[in-house]
Amino acid sequence: MNNMLNEINRFREQYPEVREVDLISVDLPGKFFGKRYGISDLEKLAAGKGKMPAAMHLMCSKGFPVPARGYGFNDGDPDAAINLIPGTLKYVGWESQPRAQVMVSFTDVEGQDLFWEPRHVLKRVVKSLQDDGYHPVVAFELEFYLFDLQASNNGNPKPPSGTLSSREDGIAVLSLERLSDYGDLLSEIIQRCEEQGVITGPVSAELGPGQYEINLHHNADVLDAADQCVLFKRIVRGVALKQGVRASFMAKPYLDQSGNGFHFHTSIYDQQGSNLLSQEDDRKLLHMVSGLLELMPASMAFLAPNFNSYRRLKPGNNTPLTPNWGYENRSVAVRIPLSDADNRRIEHRVAGADANPYLAMAVVLAGAHFGLDQQQQPPEPVQEICLEADGVPTDLRAALLLTENSEPLMHYLGEEFVRVFCAQRKGELDAFENAIQSREYDWYL
Repeated sequence: MNNMLNEINRFREQYPEVREVDLISVDLPGKFFGKRYGISDLEKLAAGKGKMPAAMHLMCSKGFPVPARGYGFNDGDPDAAINLIPGTLKYVGWESQPRAQVMVSFTDVEGQDLFWEPRHVLKRVVKSLQDDGYHPVVAFELEFYLFDLQASNNGNPKPPSGTLSSREDGIAVLSLERLSDYGDLLSEIIQRCEEQGVITGPVSAELGPGQYEINLHHNADVLDAADQCVLFKRIVRGVALKQGVRASFMAKPYLDQSGNGFHFHTSIYDQQGSNLLSQEDDRKLLHMVSGLLELMPASMAFLAPNFNSYRRLKPGNNTPLTPNWGYENRSVAVRIPLSDADNRRIEHRVAGADANPYLAMAVVLAGAHFGLDQQQQPPEPVQEICLEADGVPTDLRAALLLTENSEPLMHYLGEEFVRVFCAQRKGELDAFENAIQSREYDWYL
């Protein structure tokens, strides 16, 4: 508590103009929720005086409750205690007035971590690796789209117009002109990331109109890396609105354009600080690949968590559709990028950018640890471009059926968590599908 109080005092000395603070956390679909307090309440909150409904993490993507094994309904909707996360009190500079934000986690009435909180799920998986002497180093890279605030005539989103050219954004990959056209926006995203301790890397224009990618640096603190990733999403959305456009990490906003991917780079180090993937015989690397491929079908509900996610999983645009792997092959699910021995890593390329970073990282690390534990060999690496779609579910209901019957995922993530997650995802899907679309009237009325 003393460290948190010191952090609060330093912040208030540095930013005396800040009067409000947002307490923020991430739910199962990966959306932020929270409360806004006066800055003077921080000391009370640091002492454990704050509470929120425990079932807030179980809300659907639209923010209303859906069935999740009775939690939040049959249990009387109890509160959970708010715990400020040290090191996350940051300045928010993109809103209408200066504010602060601090990330929070939750404990139940017995003082135990709230088991369905995504951050706690990732913490559980990381502990499994660390207990066996494995120390992951991870990095995230994810794509996002920019849209005009005004929809097209048919109500669909459309690309924004560049500040220099006044033209709709194009699709030239790695175009420097596109980076310049949206330079003010992209530069402010980087600036706000720096203010919040989110360490960014290269920026690139991607294959879709209005689509960009900003990489995040490798991090030996997995929880901090995931925290930075969710904050990055918040920053991108917030800065985009300030600049008069909308940003989205939706997996497939345009049927005829590239989807938003979410790639995870992972290395595993031993107690002596040596990268296990740099060994000459590739034994550990192959074991990890084997585990990732074996758990991939059951992990799809975390990597592609909603109805739209599966629109992205179509042949083309380097979207992996089969549990396979290869060296320097962007069409496979698990890629081994070219690197020197000390920096050798595995790139997991299946997830869409709509995935919850905590949960997606949790199943990737679970697969890696499962492989190291089982010590099996993967199939031969794929050398050619792979356009096949075989071995993974192609819709969310099929994915959830595999997830809820996966003993390894129940072991790593917690049996009751897996059941709650699957129930919540089914509840959201039921709510989403419980409507007649206008296209149905056009075709069948």
